[in-house]
Amino acid sequence: MSEHRRKPPQPQGGGRAAARRGQSASSGRRAAPRGATGSLSDTYGSGGEETQYEGRAAARRAAQRSTGVGPGGGRRRAAEPAGRGPGRGRAAPPGKKRFIDYPRAGKYGAMRWVPSWRQVTGLFIGFFGCLVAAAGIGYAVVAVPNPAEAATAQNNVYYWSDGSQMVATGGEVNRQIIAYEKIPKAMRYAVMSAENKTFETDSGVDPMGIARAVVNMAKGGQTQGGSTITQQYVKNAMLDDQSQTLSRKVKELFISVKVGASVDKDEIMRGYLNTAYFGRGAYGLQAAARTYFGKDAEKLNPSECAFLAAVLKGATYYDPAGATSIDPAATAQANTKRATERWRWILDEMVKDKRLSAADRAKYPDFPKIQPPRSNAQLGGQIGYLVDTAKGYILNNTDITQNELEQGGYEIHTTFNKNKVKELEKAVAKVRKENIKPDKRPETDTHVQFGGASVNPKSGAIEAIYGGEDATKHFTNNADVTGAQVGSTFKPFVLAAAMTWGKRDPALDQDQAQDERTIVSPKSLYSGKNNLKIKDYNGDIWTNEEGKEWLQANDDDESYGSPPKYQIDLREAMRVSANSAFVQLGMDVGLDRVKEAAMEAGLKEGSLTGTSYPSFSIGISDPSAIRMAGSYATFAASGKQNDPFSVKTVEHEGLTMFDHEEIAESKRAFTSEVADNVTDVLKTVVDEGTGTSAQLTGREVAGKTGTTDGNKSAWFVGYTPQLSTAISMYRMDDDESNKNRTFLEMYGTGGQETIHGASFPAEIWHDYMEDALKGVAPEDFPEPEPIGVIVNDDPDPTPTPTVTESEEESPEPSPTPSESEVLPSPTPSESCNNPFNPTCEDPGGTDTGGTDTGGTDGGVTATPTESEDDTRGNQNGGLFGGSTG
Repeated sequence: MSEHRRKPPQPQGGGRAAARRGQSASSGRRAAPRGATGSLSDTYGSGGEETQYEGRAAARRAAQRSTGVGPGGGRRRAAEPAGRGPGRGRAAPPGKKRFIDYPRAGKYGAMRWVPSWRQVTGLFIGFFGCLVAAAGIGYAVVAVPNPAEAATAQNNVYYWSDGSQMVATGGEVNRQIIAYEKIPKAMRYAVMSAENKTFETDSGVDPMGIARAVVNMAKGGQTQGGSTITQQYVKNAMLDDQSQTLSRKVKELFISVKVGASVDKDEIMRGYLNTAYFGRGAYGLQAAARTYFGKDAEKLNPSECAFLAAVLKGATYYDPAGATSIDPAATAQANTKRATERWRWILDEMVKDKRLSAADRAKYPDFPKIQPPRSNAQLGGQIGYLVDTAKGYILNNTDITQNELEQGGYEIHTTFNKNKVKELEKAVAKVRKENIKPDKRPETDTHVQFGGASVNPKSGAIEAIYGGEDATKHFTNNADVTGAQVGSTFKPFVLAAAMTWGKRDPALDQDQAQDERTIVSPKSLYSGKNNLKIKDYNGDIWTNEEGKEWLQANDDDESYGSPPKYQIDLREAMRVSANSAFVQLGMDVGLDRVKEAAMEAGLKEGSLTGTSYPSFSIGISDPSAIRMAGSYATFAASGKQNDPFSVKTVEHEGLTMFDHEEIAESKRAFTSEVADNVTDVLKTVVDEGTGTSAQLTGREVAGKTGTTDGNKSAWFVGYTPQLSTAISMYRMDDDESNKNRTFLEMYGTGGQETIHGASFPAEIWHDYMEDALKGVAPEDFPEPEPIGVIVNDDPDPTPTPTVTESEEESPEPSPTPSESEVLPSPTPSESCNNPFNPTCEDPGGTDTGGTDTGGTDGGVTATPTESEDDTRGNQNGGLFGGSTG
């Protein structure tokens, strides 16, 4: 301590010294004499002088308390409680000792709130004890499942749109409990190798698997199934509670622990295989063996056992028959591929696990032969297709799981109109009966298929579908998924894109041209020349990846307009269905914009094919009839798009589980000007074009015909303001086990040289719509407002009567162009040996006609991936018509 801070000597008499001595004496302590040690440091050390200073302070505080005056002359606060020391926080006041000392007494500041190690230990022991007690109670109260009481089910009741009952089905439990001895060893081993290799030695519970499931649920993700066979057996047996909740998972855990500890492994395996769901309504191994192989379970060979073990992973994606009503990606071909790969893997794993000898494995090189599914008799005719469509919509648009739906008890109110479904079926049956004669013309009239769908433009409700002759015999729903190309019925989307975004400026680079566009009027002029050289928007001749020029053919090699320019306006091009005009229009607008217009109208991306090739604009894609009807309904509704749906409400035990009105949402796909102009152009097709056979008595109709290369599919899609309907026709082998199914040509089918959209499809459309709209007051379409500018307005010196606008210069004419200005008469094309010869008769195309990925089931989310073949119909770049009128 520095010298200037030393206090002057104090008098030895009365005053403070006396008070201090008195205080020291009263405390029983005696202060050391000043300078007793003779050392200056002793005065400022930690010995007696410190006590003296404390004494002075205490005396000073005592004096102040007696007067109530602070050192500055002001009032001091009230005397502080005893026990407070200088520089320390306030301690808890003395009192009765608490049972839980928290906040802690005798601690100051933040330390009062820090629990002691005794408190932490006690809390942990108490918490652990509660868990043990809860686990003990849970373990005691849960019961071991009884396989004989599992897999009970109720019917689901489906209702027509008017509230009357359609069918009660879906709750028939196809199951038979069998003894452990009748379960083949190969089946037990296949399941263990595929799902739980340590089944024979583990405790029956996988804590990590349960933890993953809990974490996944906490994150809001999908729940996970049991990781062990024991857990899966418990999950299958808890059919009275299929809710995906944490409490159910906890209950499942307790039961799994109890089963693993108290039930023999043989009984667990028996219970699992007797309650597992194998698809096709089959619960348990015995039902699965009869369903897939037509034999008893005990007679299954290792190959068949491996297949059934593969199906356990999920029948939707591993049943070779397919399940497109649930997911359009679950086609027969895709499912067969998945099942084959997993079947082969399971057999190989059995060999690795020493549960099957290599010699026995070698006996099964080929995938086993699977029986086709046999449907419930109640689901015959169109009922099965209607039920499948509704089920698919529920599974893809609600929280109801397939397992829950299989257990039944649901009341499902659909959008299907009983009378319209009946009339659509009758219209198809009439055409089939009068024209399709497989006995008389087996080479041309076999494997003929029709599909159809009707959608309400104002709501998107699917009011009728035609899925095939009989759902118990023909298993593919033709209204939902076909793979048939739509042909020229795609052209309205090109026109809508041109009137929405416009054509690009050829003088600008690609980036600038995206912004600098000219909205196209239906009066704009384009070349209707056959074998037209297609150009990019900037005038460059379009070539394929091999550098070959693209020559676009028209139907039957007809040219429209007069030479040398062959120009016609877009209304006329739509009327006669000129491919060349719309292919060039698509290139000018941009195929990305054409794709966007189709999707805005309601088509799903997964059904759009060849989006980078010129023929994309003329319908090489394969949407379903449901989606085509829904997309045309967007034009009927003046540009408002409503997603097609097939279920209004779902109820279960008096509770509404789903209500479509809660999710219904219209979106503006196109302006009313665009949509109404498209409708006005399509009216011309029906009034005086390729679709005249679809005219209705006293009603305005807009629509479009479509026919594809090789005459492999034909469509008519049309609408009134109240109803939009799509009808498809094609030939395809109905053998579901055929992995290489192809679309067959329809030359000569029904006694006609070729099949066009204007023939049988338009006839069916007409007959159905006349009856479906009977008693409904006619409505007119809105009058369209003028839109866009007339592009390519360059006067032609020799206009034809069919050309009302001026024409622009077009590429050089073909050496032998056709100058016909009337609708072509159908004649079959001949084989083409040189597709790049301008006079070649065959417009090209592919042998398969498409992939089985189009469409959705009544509003279902479509396939997650685009069609695999993105170059279909345009591999070589020559005379690829893609589709015709």
